[in-house]
Parts: sequence; structure tokens; C-alpha cells
Amino acid sequence: MGVDNLAEIRKTACPLNCWDSCGFKVTVEDGKVIRVEGDETHPITRGKICGRGRMLEKRANSKQRLLHPLKKINEEFIQISWEQALDEIAERFRGIKEKYGSTAVLHSHDYANNGILKNLDQRFFNGYGGVTQVYGSLCWGAGIEAQKWDFGNAYSHEPDDLINSKNIIIWGRNVARTNMHLFERLLEAKRQGAAIYVIDPLYNPIAKHADEFITVKPGMDGILAAGIMKEILRLGLEDREFIEHSTHGFKDLVDLLEGISLEKVSEMTEVSCETITHLAYVYSSKPTATYMGLGMQRYKNGGNTIRLIDALVAISGNIGIPGGGANYANLQVGQSFAFAELTNADRKRENRQFSMMKQAEEILTAANPAIQMIVVTCGNPLTQVPDTNIVRKAFSSVPTVVVFEQFMTDSALLADYVLPITTVFEEEDFYYSSMYHHYINYGPQLVDAPGEAQSDLWVWTQLAERLGFGEDFAFTRDEWLKMTLKPLESAGITLEKLKDQHTLELPVDKVPWSDHKFQTPTGKFEFTSLQGQIKGLNGSLTLAVPDESKWNNPSLFKEYPYQLLTIHPLRSNHSQNYHLLGEHLKLKIEIAPNIAEEHGFSNGDYVRVWNERGEVKGYISVLVKAHPNTINIDEGVWKRFGGSVNQLTPSGESDNGLGSTLYDCLVNLEKIITN
Repeated sequence: MGVDNLAEIRKTACPLNCWDSCGFKVTVEDGKVIRVEGDETHPITRGKICGRGRMLEKRANSKQRLLHPLKKINEEFIQISWEQALDEIAERFRGIKEKYGSTAVLHSHDYANNGILKNLDQRFFNGYGGVTQVYGSLCWGAGIEAQKWDFGNAYSHEPDDLINSKNIIIWGRNVARTNMHLFERLLEAKRQGAAIYVIDPLYNPIAKHADEFITVKPGMDGILAAGIMKEILRLGLEDREFIEHSTHGFKDLVDLLEGISLEKVSEMTEVSCETITHLAYVYSSKPTATYMGLGMQRYKNGGNTIRLIDALVAISGNIGIPGGGANYANLQVGQSFAFAELTNADRKRENRQFSMMKQAEEILTAANPAIQMIVVTCGNPLTQVPDTNIVRKAFSSVPTVVVFEQFMTDSALLADYVLPITTVFEEEDFYYSSMYHHYINYGPQLVDAPGEAQSDLWVWTQLAERLGFGEDFAFTRDEWLKMTLKPLESAGITLEKLKDQHTLELPVDKVPWSDHKFQTPTGKFEFTSLQGQIKGLNGSLTLAVPDESKWNNPSLFKEYPYQLLTIHPLRSNHSQNYHLLGEHLKLKIEIAPNIAEEHGFSNGDYVRVWNERGEVKGYISVLVKAHPNTINIDEGVWKRFGGSVNQLTPSGESDNGLGSTLYDCLVNLEKIITN
């Protein structure tokens, strides 16, 4: 596209897979993006954006960008033409399918960019015949599945409903880092009289504004919810009408709660009995809204944790009322689009699935067929997938690894072919959030891509043509976008309208479940899940604890007495920005004050953190008011900067099989004496 020499300001949108999905105003001059700012007309984000969004300008213009296809020969990358790269990769696809079958190809992916057309990778692999795909989620999978068991789906209240809340519980969600526009709405609600309660192992920025901060032992959030429910029932504060008419399995919940004392709950959660009783009154003084984070479901007991919090919201009568809700995700946003048509699911002939969490182990043990090729898109598994040392071994064992990338990441370094891909400002798409608000944002192409960088869609189209199913990709970009929006035409949402207005509101339930009709097998809220039982799992709520805890594995706890959290970084969306933050980054190891006191650590001390899976080395920073025996190391740090922290994390699956156990991690640490 041609761009004149005058600076112009264009509306577009943030592509990052984040809660907020912000509207942008981008200044373009001489065919180059020179500034990224917030769009003050966006109904949710209102002109404010985070540093990660602003850094997209630096990402697009970085001299570290990959500009040409690369091929590894004798452990060195050489530049090759697109024609050579595509011909050779297509020939490998063809040969693998003929000799081993299409499932000898593994598609390893995550959700680094939430552009709707990024899903066309599925269309390509379905047209190829069906490959080995990863299932589950490192990020939020256990909680999504949990809410599907309870409600039949994972829906949240619209952002502006917060103004109807009397009490607001922020449970395990660092909104200042991950959901800044919720942070602003919380402050608005507080000014209008709402009370804010923060439950978290770490003292985060919203805790500074809260009426109360309750620090809880990591991984014990579900046990705390059980204790609050026990007190609600003891005090007769439950919503008996909702329970009797709109729920299934309540007696099972009562029986479960009778099996533990309030004192035991207090001991396990390290929250006082008085605080638990107080929270029972808070929940019953409705409307009380609960906003859950993702970290507390990244344990073996993660699905059960979210289900116990859902149950607490249910028995207190905060389901389906303005100002209430068990707000975790908002899948009704993504469910508005025509994904089945976009991905061409009917073209798939073969299918095999590996757990996203255990993909490395499954690569190493795969047979009939063994994995012959890995294609990595929208992700950086060598940094993000748990148990990094096993991941490195697995990816190194496969004959061909192809990585779609913009920079030479840890994963790209292991590849045989690295294909240079466009950034958000160099391609057209639209963006949305499945976690928070219900608006879609249009993003036009603003500038030409540097060098030979191409869009993912262009690459898939070229490969499909070489492999004989090019007709599956014989659409213009407008036609792809219109295809995706087809289910919304009856609501007056068209591509033309989206391009004109840039941001459109989707027709969603703003207060989910207000009719008390749920998408479960019984049509009710299910304390005991029939869906879980149908899947051959335990559909009953339990008082499960993390695998790596003194309650479940005392001998491991004796050797590794500290709980490791790996929260989202402030300045990078997962691993995406570390290389743009300067070459002098140091791995920061944040510790609770009691750990510093026990070991005599001071800020800046150089330490080693280890367990049986691996080790990292970094520099101490003492956290204020962190829960005792808690350590945090931000996730996403590249190897060259001291990471990845996933050298320490386990690759287990959550109780419902669809989430990670990244936080279910015990470690030890010691000071390194340097000369």
C-alpha cells in the first residue's frame, strides 16, 4: 500500500492476547509507524493503553526483525529465497504424508496474536488431511473447563455492570498488570461506594486501593472458598430459593463441607477463621461480584479450585444478577464468529492430539507414526511450555522444525526453517478479547512489511497451492473477514460497518444466566457435574490440594520448602518483548520477607533457584506483604537473559485434563558467592 510523506493518524487495534483488546491511534509517516497511542473514542479502553501496546511500534521497527527466510545448514542459518523455502517445506509435507501419514506432523501453537485470521492455520492443516494438534491451554484451560462443568459455558458480566456491585472480590487477578481497564473501573466503583476485597498471595497494586487485602497460601484458594461456604451455611446466609430451584447436587456439596472444620481450613489456607467468617457475610451482602484470575487454576487441583469459587458465588445468590457473577472468561465473544467455516473442519481426515502441557513427552514417545515435522506458529514453546529441558530435547529430536516468527527466539534458534512473518500494522485483521469485554476492533494494514516478511495467510496459501488444495485458500482478505462475520449479519454487524466504525459491540448477554437457564445436561447450575461424569472424570467437588505441597507430598516439601509462582511480566506479553527491553536485563527473583530473613538475603543478592527439573540464577528482590514462603519469577524470560523459568515448572495436567500445573511447583534457593 502506498503512503504519502505526510504524517497521518489511523485507527487500529491491539493484537495482543490480553484481557483488554485496546483501541489504538497510530501515527504513520513516510510509510513507517512512528507512534502508538490509545483511541479515546473506544468505549472500553477510552484512550489508555499499556506499555506492551506502545512497544508494538518498537517491535515493528526493530533492527532485530527477521527479514528473509532462513535455513539451518551445519548448525548455521543461511538466507534462502521464499521459493526455495516453500518448495522444500512443501516437499517435506508431501513426503511425510506419503510415508508416515499426515499425523506425523505436529502443529505446536499458542495464542500470541488474537487476529481472527490467525485461525486459518487450522484450515491449512485440515486441508492437508489432519495433523497432530495440541489440546488444552497453558494459560486458562482448567478454569474454562471448570465453568463449562458448572454453568455449561464460561461467561462474564459486561465491564460496565461493575457499577451495580455492592462488593467486589478480586481473587488471584493482578489487574494492574493484565487488565488495566478493569483496574480503572474498580477505582470508579470504589468512588461510588463499592467495597473492594483482594484475595491473593502477592500484594499487587489494586490491593493498595482495596478495603481489605487477604493473603492466602498459593494453591489453597479452593479450600478457602469451601471455608467461606461452610460459614454461609452455618449462619443461614445461603440463597435457598436459587439452590432449590436452579441447582443440581447441592447435597453432595453439603456432605463435602461437613468433612472439614473451619479450623482446618484456616490452617491449610493460612487465613484466619475470623476473616473467613467475615467473607461469608461479604458474599451474602449482595450483589457481590467475583473476578477470578488465571494463576490459581494452574495447579493439579486447578479445575476444582475454580469450581469451588463458582459454588460459593452460586450459594450466596450472586449468579444472574446485576453486579454479581463468577467472572473468569467471556467465551460468548469468540463464539459469535463462524470458526467452523473459517477452519474448514470437514476437510480433516486424520486426527491425533497431544496435551499442550505434555507435548514434549508425547513427541519423544510418539509411535505409529513418530513425529517427523513440527510447525510452530503464534508461540515460543522453548520459553513458554513447562519443563524446558525436556522441551529442548524433544524439539531437537525431530527431523524438521519450521517456525513462523518475527525475531530469533529460543524456539527459532532450534528450527530448521525460520519464516519471517508480518507484525500487526503490516496486515489487515480484526481483534477481540474472550476474557473481558464484548467489542471487536478492526485493524487495517497501515504500512508495508520490511524485507521479505509475509503474513501467515500468504504462507498458508502458497503451501496449499504447492500441495494441491489451493482452492481452499482462493479468497480475498475481505472475503475471509466476511466469512467470519456471517453469524452476525442478522444483528447488523457487517465488514463494511466494522471498517467504518472500527469498534462494534457484539450481541452478548451482559448479565449471563439471568434466566437461571444453564447450558449443562440438567439445565441447572451443577455442584456435581454430569458433564464431568460423561467425560469419565470425577464430577464431584473435592477438597483437593496442589500436588507439590506439604499436604500432599511432605517429603518433597521438606527438600523444596518454597512455592514458586510465575506471573505475567509487566513489560512483555509473555516472551514477546524481552529482546526489546535492552541487553542488560537480569532475571529477578522476588521473595517473601520471611525468606529474606531466614537466609539473610538482601535486594540484589545473586542466588540459585532449583528443584529436580532444573535451575535458574538471578537477583533477589524482596516483595512487600507477599505470603510467607512464596517466590515469584516472571514467566517469558529468554534463555540469553537468564530464563526460562519453565526449567523449574512441571508439565503436568490439571484435574480436568485441560490446564497446566505451572504454579504447582516447589523450589529451594541459595546464595551464590561471587568473587
